[in-house]
Amino acid sequence: MKGLLLAGGHGTRLRPLTYTGNKHMLPIANKPMLLYGLEHLRNAGIKDIGIVLGPVSEGVVEMLGDGSKFGVKLTYINQPEPKGLAHAVQISEEFIADDSFVMYLGDNLLKQGVSDFVDTFNKKKLDCLVGICPVDDPSRFGIAEMKGDKLVNLVEKPKEPKSNLALIGVYVFGALIFDAVKRIKPSWRNELEITDAIQMMLSLGRKVEALQVTGWWKDTGKPEDLLEANQLVLSDIKPSFDAGITKNAKMTGSVSIGKGTSFAEHVDILGPLIIGEGCQIGPNVRLGPYTAIGNDCRIRDVEIDNSIIMEGSTIEGAQRIVDSLIGGNSKIVGRKDEQPKGNKFILGERSYAQL
Repeated sequence: MKGLLLAGGHGTRLRPLTYTGNKHMLPIANKPMLLYGLEHLRNAGIKDIGIVLGPVSEGVVEMLGDGSKFGVKLTYINQPEPKGLAHAVQISEEFIADDSFVMYLGDNLLKQGVSDFVDTFNKKKLDCLVGICPVDDPSRFGIAEMKGDKLVNLVEKPKEPKSNLALIGVYVFGALIFDAVKRIKPSWRNELEITDAIQMMLSLGRKVEALQVTGWWKDTGKPEDLLEANQLVLSDIKPSFDAGITKNAKMTGSVSIGKGTSFAEHVDILGPLIIGEGCQIGPNVRLGPYTAIGNDCRIRDVEIDNSIIMEGSTIEGAQRIVDSLIGGNSKIVGRKDEQPKGNKFILGERSYAQL
């Protein structure tokens, strides 16, 4: 079985963070989100993986290389325009050949991984298996309609959903999917929809089933989704740090601290939380739960809660920062206030803000 990991698209809903890079490279708990999908495929025993790249692919090839350092073999497949998920399947036919494969959308996070999907697909000898999960706003997603345990219909982003079961962006296909893709027409969005292709398989009598996830699943299409995904991953973080470097810091909860990070006086750290390598933290810093600080950051005279601060950023005297996404190599400076206020930012890479 092969893997197909999708890393295309423009990431318009995540601007300005995606003006200068690929959205799948944005960090969740200090790890590019694309790596979660790659690791899930590898952990399911899939070692031959195609990466579908769009027009904005900066950093992906540089990070992944040929895949050998991750224990896999990678093939890059270019999709110059985002013409739909079924189009991504179509252009990958030469790579897939006659194999079955897992297609994994690279901007999704799935706690349980994909091993259950692979096992179910193989055990039942299916032609297609789709992952589903109940959601609060089904109009944002492709939706599966069920009769009991039987999948009967799929609709892409319906205005009036008949179900709250969203397609989670994990699919297992046999080679018959390529015939289905060739039979469908572009949708009103001028895209080849994977929901239409799977619906075609149903109409042709193929063996198509749905499997509901057992753990959490998170789509990361919007800034607030990134913060929630960060929370979910950090909730399971294990403590990891050199005790010698934390003598000036008061720590509570699960905290992970990278090598070469140092702490000045009057630093409070409340986990779950992760700090990267080579950071300088303090003096007068409080880092609250669900915060991720990237490598080589400089943080002083500030309180930060539930935020993602990306690599190389500096924050000094910025009162209190909450629910924020700070792009790499950004700088925020301000004066410390006796009564800290909550400031919220979404800053793209190399931004500067002064309070």
